Amino acid sequence: MVATPALFFEYEDVLGRSEQIRAHGFTAEQIAQFIQTLARFTVLVPRVHFQVKPQLKDANDEMVLEAAINGYAEAIVTFNLADFAPAASNFGIEVATPGSIIRLRFDP
Repeated sequence: MVATPALFFEYEDVLGRSEQIRAHGFTAEQIAQFIQTLARFTVLVPRVHFQVKPQLKDANDEMVLEAAINGYAEAIVTFNLADFAPAASNFGIEVATPGSIIRLRFDP
């Protein structure tokens, strides 16, 4: 996984929102533990050298695309295929659902 500092903090913020807590049911301590674990597996993209705005319908998604481009990601893993696919393909980045990535990478 690659992320800029801003994107990583956005993930943390989203996980702590009340509607998300109702959906996942984690406590603040569990969220903090998850974020710490996720940080260990994240390659930090310290600077965005190549900005591509605007490419996507949702301006908030731009930081995901920029992190992927600047972090040389192979894929953006999301349920939002329709919004990401056209722009990501311009940069040679695959867009796939979590399930398809798991099947592709781990099925014999």
